[in-house]
Amino acid sequence: MFKTLQSIILASESPRRKGLLLSVGLDFKVYPSRIEESAWPDGTAGPSKSPAGIAQRWAGLKAKSVAALHPDSWILGADTIVVLDSRIYGKPSSRAEAIRMLVDLNGRTHEVITGMCLIKPGGIDRRSGSVITRVRFKTLSMAEIEAYVRTGEPMDKAGAYGIQGIGAFLVSAVEGSYTNVVGLPLCEVVDWLVSESIIEPA
Repeated sequence: MFKTLQSIILASESPRRKGLLLSVGLDFKVYPSRIEESAWPDGTAGPSKSPAGIAQRWAGLKAKSVAALHPDSWILGADTIVVLDSRIYGKPSSRAEAIRMLVDLNGRTHEVITGMCLIKPGGIDRRSGSVITRVRFKTLSMAEIEAYVRTGEPMDKAGAYGIQGIGAFLVSAVEGSYTNVVGLPLCEVVDWLVSESIIEPA
């Protein structure tokens, strides 16, 4: 649907982000950042750091690390976090942690925040922003939580679930961008790329 006019690099190895960009016909390369994803040190946003600010910071660090190696391309970085009661949930490090995350989210509404950063060739000018989606989980039994974790799907996803996969059964309502919950707010990203004349309708 869109024609790519300038070189774009996605600074992420996420197959979900890649798939979303491919779905609208974009031509781009993937060079994953080696920046380790991390929440605020104690797992909370802290008094002076908003969750959206943290997600934008990590997106910027990822994009900047790739921009240093590819100065002739536009670089798109992104970082997605799940937030409940100011606590940040990244990817679980174990099945036990995945279960704990899902127990916390069970029957409640949380926020999914994706921070984004777009760096211009040369690495000087950049755009950054974030998108927030509210997601409500149905009330789950412990048997459902444990069965879902046994599928393995939660292990590489913020908040320990994937709305685009088996984890769709967890979600009773979504308020805002669905693709943001998948990992990249496609509407906003396309708007950025069009406004910078990086892509245009085919």
